[in-house]
Amino acid sequence: MNLEKAKIALVFDWMTNRGGAEKVNLFLHEMFPRAPIYTSIFNEKAFPEIKKSQVTTSFIQGLPFAKTKHQIYISLMPYAYELFDLSKFDIVISSSHACSKGIITKPETLHICYCHTPMRYAWDNWHSYINEYKMNAVLKYFGKRKLHRLRMWDRLSADRVDKFIANSSITQKRIQKYYGRESTIINPMIKHRDFKIAEKHKNYFLAVGRLTPYKRFDLIVDTFNELELPLKIVGTGISQEDLMKKAKDNIEFLGHVSDDELKTLYSECEALIFPQVEDFGITAIETMASGRPVIALGEGGALDSIIPNKTGIFFKKQTVPQLKKAVEHYQEAKGKFNKQFIRDHAHDFDEKVFEKELMNFIEKSWETFSAT
Repeated sequence: MNLEKAKIALVFDWMTNRGGAEKVNLFLHEMFPRAPIYTSIFNEKAFPEIKKSQVTTSFIQGLPFAKTKHQIYISLMPYAYELFDLSKFDIVISSSHACSKGIITKPETLHICYCHTPMRYAWDNWHSYINEYKMNAVLKYFGKRKLHRLRMWDRLSADRVDKFIANSSITQKRIQKYYGRESTIINPMIKHRDFKIAEKHKNYFLAVGRLTPYKRFDLIVDTFNELELPLKIVGTGISQEDLMKKAKDNIEFLGHVSDDELKTLYSECEALIFPQVEDFGITAIETMASGRPVIALGEGGALDSIIPNKTGIFFKKQTVPQLKKAVEHYQEAKGKFNKQFIRDHAHDFDEKVFEKELMNFIEKSWETFSAT
């Protein structure tokens, strides 16, 4: 069957707030605008672009606080995704960092999973999640038991996927480690043309993301408390109150900002501070597309996108002395960073590159699958 005639469906993890995975989801919708979308929870206010699209949600959608506290229903997610009826589709593309890859498809259906990471709170980071998140001891005890069962389901459900795509080299390693499966790397994308180099940059550093423990905003705040350099933090999350309490006056919390405001912040900052281990890290690419360098931990997805001492600076450990040293290194060497070179490098991650690579992968996979 020709790919153009194939019936395609898209399956996403919860669509409740905007992040890197959700940007990929929205672009998949742009690539396949007629493909219906299946997701456990959908917050239409957060995603007006697909409000009028054919979106099917799970029974979790109607449960209390589902759109704002999806985490409390994680144990129901496997069952929710298994309930989706995808029997009429030829190709199903899941975009998964949690449970969406666990859908059940018939043997005649090709299931391609774009994997942002195997469930991080069930595998390599699960100890940190349990220890760092605020909950009482009883809830933590039962949380560990639930994660044990979720981990078993996650491993078994990986066998339902016909083809895995990894968003980075670190994700590819995790897929091999936890699922025993091979995968092809296709990095996420940005709309390169939407970002510009500012005529002048201003004297502040920038950090962007959800204010959750694993993003290590605590490390950023502690470091800039010592450096006393201007820092702007964009984002909200469960760690916000604690971070604001210990931050000195040189640190400004901006909360949620519009896309246009964020683009201006990218282009005018000294550099982006990126101390977490990310699966890929789209904010780093967006910063570089704005001609600004990234000061990043030398692990995870950052290794796929940043050229040391040309588009950014790496530090080795998540400690205040290491990050402080990297910021000081930047201040000494910032005149050597070429804004146009940094922006040109980010073009390697443009949406057109992503679309071409992904379509080639789907076409080849479908040709082989439908021939058997």
